[in-house]
Amino acid sequence: MIAQRILIEPEHPLLSIRRQCELIGLNRSSWYYAPANESAENLQLMRLIDEQYTRAPFYGWPRMTAYLRGHGYPVNHKRVQRLMRLMGLQAIYPKPRTTVGCPGHRIYPYLLRSVTVSHPNQVWSADITYLPMVQGFMYLVAILDWFSRYVVTWQLSNTLEGLFCLEALQTALQQGRPEIFNTDQGVQFTATEFTQTLEQADVRISMDGRGRALDNIFVERLWRTVKYENVYLMEYATVPDLAAGLSAYFRFYNYERLHQSLGYRTPASVHGSQ
Repeated sequence: MIAQRILIEPEHPLLSIRRQCELIGLNRSSWYYAPANESAENLQLMRLIDEQYTRAPFYGWPRMTAYLRGHGYPVNHKRVQRLMRLMGLQAIYPKPRTTVGCPGHRIYPYLLRSVTVSHPNQVWSADITYLPMVQGFMYLVAILDWFSRYVVTWQLSNTLEGLFCLEALQTALQQGRPEIFNTDQGVQFTATEFTQTLEQADVRISMDGRGRALDNIFVERLWRTVKYENVYLMEYATVPDLAAGLSAYFRFYNYERLHQSLGYRTPASVHGSQ
């Protein structure tokens, strides 16, 4: 991947970055191998906000402002609001808001109310989360099988453009096809290209109600696990290090980590037991 990136010319007079990536078979989101950045002080605040929000997702900006002040940071609420918006954290409801809806996109109904999930590839879901780094941050999208908790695929990006979510979906559909695909109502998931990809694969689309944190609870639990067991501990300095570390962690998560809710089996063993 690093060698491929050398072939990309950002100032090419005729070919866009996207077209160059297509020609060499590189996902465009993989080209952005520099983390998004903020001042050192804001990055520290964002790290504290992320850790506290992961522990207590009901914290909006008033509680978060008080929390930071209690830890010796004389911040005002406007600054906390801005940082939480940048991180994609909703300030009122206990639901991450890395995805923001678009009025022109179709919203699909929530299909999972009272549904018993009984087998692999019955329901997949996707979500996006913020990942802190030593100097900067990235966004992570993952697609998870509800029944087995198996991470079908994942993708990093330093922007919230929808392309990295679409690429993750296309990669996942090469491995299998769910009956239902559930997301929130964010613009990345309501985008026409994303929903058309699912419809063309004969997958039924389900979308959470606004502010309903429990509609996608299995992915929310995955984020806590990934952050506490890997990201917070490793404190990645570069995006290649983060990508390599997550790759190793998700292999461990799928094939070695025993889940109590799965009868102390691994996601991969349950996912393959159809």
